[in-house]
Amino acid sequence: MDPRPTHHDASSRPARPTSNVTDTALIFEGGGMRASYTSAAAVTLLRAGIHIDWVAGVSAGASNAVNYLSRDTWRTRHSFVDFVTDPRFGDWRTFVRGQGLFNAEYIYERTGLPDGVMPFDWNTFRANPARLRVGAVRCADAEPIYWSEDDMTEPIDMMVRVRASSTMPGLMPLTTINGVDYADGALGPTGGIPLDAALAEGFDKFLVVLSRPRGYVKRPARLPGVYRQVFRRYPAMAESLLTRWRGYNESRELLFELERDGRAVLFVPDQMPVGNGERRVERLRAAHELGLAQARRELPRWREFLALDGH
Repeated sequence: MDPRPTHHDASSRPARPTSNVTDTALIFEGGGMRASYTSAAAVTLLRAGIHIDWVAGVSAGASNAVNYLSRDTWRTRHSFVDFVTDPRFGDWRTFVRGQGLFNAEYIYERTGLPDGVMPFDWNTFRANPARLRVGAVRCADAEPIYWSEDDMTEPIDMMVRVRASSTMPGLMPLTTINGVDYADGALGPTGGIPLDAALAEGFDKFLVVLSRPRGYVKRPARLPGVYRQVFRRYPAMAESLLTRWRGYNESRELLFELERDGRAVLFVPDQMPVGNGERRVERLRAAHELGLAQARRELPRWREFLALDGH
């Protein structure tokens, strides 16, 4: 795996982080390993010194969100690129053992520990004044849930909630927090774009990182019986899965409308060369480079929208 640089980005971080954008919501869509491309947007924001003080993410977007708030460009990239070469990342053997095709406990709860392979900078994260929203779906009633930094007083509190937000049913065991089962936030009524959380908190400007090209339209599920079998304990979740395509498409249409009105700037991949389950590291590296190239081209537009032209 790509080792962490010895400088660990620490020399470029202030002792106490501050925000320089306070009127805009930064939103990260999920998408599994498609975040190899979209994590480049977070890296570019950090390298440009753009620090937004309200950030929401769902599924893979939750990882992008917390990595952005920890101001760690190496971890932001590594999480969705070279980390797949870790033999403990998960495969059919971990799936058979009940740990998931993606070994969720290892990925989300162990790698970020101080002695893990991707230590999470908890001190910077906690010192950051920005507000965070991590979205998941409560299995019992398929209701979307958003956790904030107030729910994350210890590293494990954050890690388990990012895991819950990213738990793909059938491929990973459900995540249980305080006796309640949760699943991937992308399975909720908005389809995994946490625009609803930003609107509910009164935001009128949005910088949104999407993980599908502009012409993408989600289609209805082809095998409804499979979803009902996977969620036989939670029928509300099965029904939510079968209708989320509609909510996802509506969320995107609303974003395009906000974009036309000048209230949103969208990072929409010019192309998406990988799927959500991609494991070939060379393809993930190439996707990240494509994302960086696009983000660098779009950075001046971001600065203008965020009123940072002269900074």
